[in-house]
Amino acid sequence: MDFASSWMISTFVSFFAVVDPIGTLPVFIALTAKLGPRAQRIVALKASLVAAIVLCFFVVCGEIILEALQIPLPAFQISGGVVLFLFALSMIFGESKPEEELHIEHAKNVAVFPLAIPSIASPGAMLAAVLLTDNSRYTIPHQIVTTGLMLMVVLITLALMLVATAAHRMISDNAASVISRVMGMILAAVAMENCLSGVKTYFNL
Repeated sequence: MDFASSWMISTFVSFFAVVDPIGTLPVFIALTAKLGPRAQRIVALKASLVAAIVLCFFVVCGEIILEALQIPLPAFQISGGVVLFLFALSMIFGESKPEEELHIEHAKNVAVFPLAIPSIASPGAMLAAVLLTDNSRYTIPHQIVTTGLMLMVVLITLALMLVATAAHRMISDNAASVISRVMGMILAAVAMENCLSGVKTYFNL
């Protein structure tokens, strides 16, 4: 395997790990448990589009903004972990929404938060978008390829959400409630791992 191929695989795996398409599914299932098929597709499509735009923005401007504001990069990881942990608690202990609240407008809102941000376009993904397109280390062609690999991971996430939509319609509401709470526990663990990783990086532990 040549250097270019190994670099592309490494970059793809890095983005797959930080975007975490599999880990996004618990959030998606919890948010769309009572929505109809059309609303579920709206959530999946809009969330993926918003996440792609945000990540591309960080590719172009993230390095400049972080340097200008003097924000430590691990701070994104810690703050994102806290937000995801709070959402995980709502998945575990929260009550189901009334049917009248779960309409198309609600679907559009939750697609942006917390699904697109910070679940898909997570602090780790934003950080990776900045680091893997560092202007001082990578040429423009390299940055374009990296952006393409990043968007490919977002498309995989979209595909998994659309498949989850079809699968979720085949199970009962009670089963969906149990799955949501179990996935909430998993998401809480992932959120805490993000926080601890950010603390470890910040304090050079």
